[in-house]
Amino acid sequence: MNAARTPPIRWYFDFISPFACLHWPKVRALAEREVVEFRPILFAGLLDRHGQKGPAEIPGKREFTYRHVLWRARRSGVPMRFPPAHPFNPLAALRLCLAAGATPEAIAAIFDWIWCEGRAGDSPQALAPVAARLGIDDIAAAIAAPAVKARLRENFEAAVADGVFGVPTLVVGGELFWGEDAHDFAEAVLADPALLDDPEFGRVTALPRAAVRGG
Repeated sequence: MNAARTPPIRWYFDFISPFACLHWPKVRALAEREVVEFRPILFAGLLDRHGQKGPAEIPGKREFTYRHVLWRARRSGVPMRFPPAHPFNPLAALRLCLAAGATPEAIAAIFDWIWCEGRAGDSPQALAPVAARLGIDDIAAAIAAPAVKARLRENFEAAVADGVFGVPTLVVGGELFWGEDAHDFAEAVLADPALLDDPEFGRVTALPRAAVRGG
């Protein structure tokens, strides 16, 4: 499948997610073959929209998630070092990414700063060195620009319209592939769009509920 025959693939992500960092090398490689739109969004906004808690907000799940992503990173040969505190406020990092054009270079630089070097990414001051690497001298002004804030809101509304409920998520032909571990599934559908026409895929999509919690 090539870019001339398919709509752009969209990748929704937040720098707060270590799984997004782990997914990034695969997405970057995919972008060398297909048209991929990189769309940073605020994960916390999705949680609020869907009335959910993030993995790091649930004791037990938080510890497991951190260990699991470290294990997956090491198995994949991806260097990973957690920032000083997590979860953190990622707004400055998201806006810096957009101010720098949301290019592969900007995305990689911010992920590397937070998740490979283990640096804080929760304020303009913390991100000033990586901003300088990206050619942005006045990070405070750059991330406060109305156009940058508007673009982040637009990305979020686009994610809601696409039905996105978590990060990272690839949208391929209108279908959602949530999580770094769903990348191979997305690649399979890219290679064979008819894959999802399998009757069993259709049956489970329309499967009725036999019980509703709290109902």
